[in-house]
Amino acid sequence: MQVLTLFATGLGAGFVAGGASCAAVQGGLLAGAVRPRPTPAAGCPTTVPRGLLPRALAVFLGAKLAAHAVLGALLGLLGGAIQPTPGTRAILLLLAGALMVLFGLSMLGVPGVGRLLPRAFARGAGRGPLLLGAATVLVPCGVTLGVELVAVTSGNAFGGAAVLTGFVLGTLPLFAALGLLVGASGRVLRGRPTALLGLLVLAVAAWTIASGLRLGGWWTPAAAGTVDHAAARTGTDGVQRVTVRVGNEGYHPARALARAGVRTVLVLRTDHTTGCTRGFVLPARDEQRVLPVTGAAEIDLGTPRAGTLTWTCAMGMYSGRIEFRSDP
Repeated sequence: MQVLTLFATGLGAGFVAGGASCAAVQGGLLAGAVRPRPTPAAGCPTTVPRGLLPRALAVFLGAKLAAHAVLGALLGLLGGAIQPTPGTRAILLLLAGALMVLFGLSMLGVPGVGRLLPRAFARGAGRGPLLLGAATVLVPCGVTLGVELVAVTSGNAFGGAAVLTGFVLGTLPLFAALGLLVGASGRVLRGRPTALLGLLVLAVAAWTIASGLRLGGWWTPAAAGTVDHAAARTGTDGVQRVTVRVGNEGYHPARALARAGVRTVLVLRTDHTTGCTRGFVLPARDEQRVLPVTGAAEIDLGTPRAGTLTWTCAMGMYSGRIEFRSDP
């Protein structure tokens, strides 16, 4: 009964929230698996042959499902110890982004790009879609991280596999529709408009690379909005608490001011939060935390020195910072 409940939980999460969230992160890999390929002579975009498109899509989705089922089983059996650190995930995002750049250029018919692609990704519906589908497990979205936490708490391999299998099955309708649209774009659009798809893949690649840089702490763009002076309060116990509300579309405040040299606790409050912001990452500490849907989580920051501590969501999409100052 517990296995069926976990399966239903994953299925609902995937169907309701996971499809769009995962497509934003993994859509470039999907496009690489079923993309229209240019003819060697003219460099013009062509369609994936009719029999090849559904096969490539099926291989991609099957590999995605199998990889997540195996991961779920391992998480249920071994716990969260096998999950990659934020720094490792950031590197994986950068590699995925670089591969998407090559896919996008290939779809635009740029000469010589095909030779830069690994041979497995350069042609046909063989190992390329298989490897790309399995690789989706390495670039999870924020909703996936939440489901992985459920797999960890299941405490057994069958429960962990059930929840992640259900989750991926819930995302399949959207992924299948996107795959068919991308693969058939050459036939539907014909000619120049197909290049728009290549430009879209390049845009996704740029977004993926930027997310990886933020997640790794290698690029910290200025947080929007004014500095919040009221987020930090010192209690009678002498502990400074910085309270941040976690919404589905960002953190509030995104910039908080606090005193340096004081023991500080970061308090993260959620209220029906289901977005990628639940996956909370402190790049400088290589620390990640999956927050509850509704509730509060505390992170002890020790006694910070003057400077800036940045955070980001698990997708590297939303970020924020605490500015610690030594002046009163």
